[in-house]
Amino acid sequence: MTQCRRSPLLGFASGLAMLAALPAGAQDFITVASTTSTENSGLFEHLLPMFQAETGIEVRVVAQGTGQALETGRRGDVDVVFVHARAQEEQFVADGYGVQRFNVMYNDFVLVGPDNDPANVRAATDVSAAMAAIADASAFFASRGDDSGTHVAEMELWRAAKITPEGSWYLSTGSGMGATLNTASQVPAHALTDRGTWLSFENRGPLEIVFEGDDVLFNPYGIIAVNPEHHPHVKVGQAQVFIDWLVSEEGQAAIASYTVNGEQLFFPSAE
Repeated sequence: MTQCRRSPLLGFASGLAMLAALPAGAQDFITVASTTSTENSGLFEHLLPMFQAETGIEVRVVAQGTGQALETGRRGDVDVVFVHARAQEEQFVADGYGVQRFNVMYNDFVLVGPDNDPANVRAATDVSAAMAAIADASAFFASRGDDSGTHVAEMELWRAAKITPEGSWYLSTGSGMGATLNTASQVPAHALTDRGTWLSFENRGPLEIVFEGDDVLFNPYGIIAVNPEHHPHVKVGQAQVFIDWLVSEEGQAAIASYTVNGEQLFFPSAE
């Protein structure tokens, strides 16, 4: 399928002009399926009022794991998906459900665990060794278990370490990032989390970052408008205005300006 490609910076200006020509009420809102990490981190609370003030478009967020968000997009129940599992995102576009994927931002994943480090994870030289240390010690690990971007990344780490996580030490929550971190804090247990959610998470209890910094833990986010050829009702014009704003200089600066306790949570990456 031929994809519509254009300069995002030019697209935002032309998108606003198109938006002004829409009938009254047609431009009121769009619905975005996005990850629980973008919601839990507070990023949307920071970004969306700026976007609405400039365009008049309200963005209504459905916070789901990446797999669920993409499935919601396939059904045409949202106008945009904003997620972090690049291979799945590219397949979503290749299958014709999305118009085009845009890089928006990145952060990284970190391993958190009990501050007394029962599995000696801090001594690991790479993330595969860190995962192996947890499994070898049968130290509790709380997994999202929900086909989210974080869960997909976690399972890739277990595969790379040649480990099948199973047994009473492996706790699959089937929940979002915040809920899974709450479980990890209560047990206490290890967990894989994006840094943005971790920095904004307040119920840490005994948890600390026990491993970070491996290049494998890079965590890119992409955004895609749902394809109107599959779902003619989607608000593709307004959706593209939102995408173009996020990847414009203004949107990228807004992402970079979001901090918690002086630490930047996400880093802009639009091309």
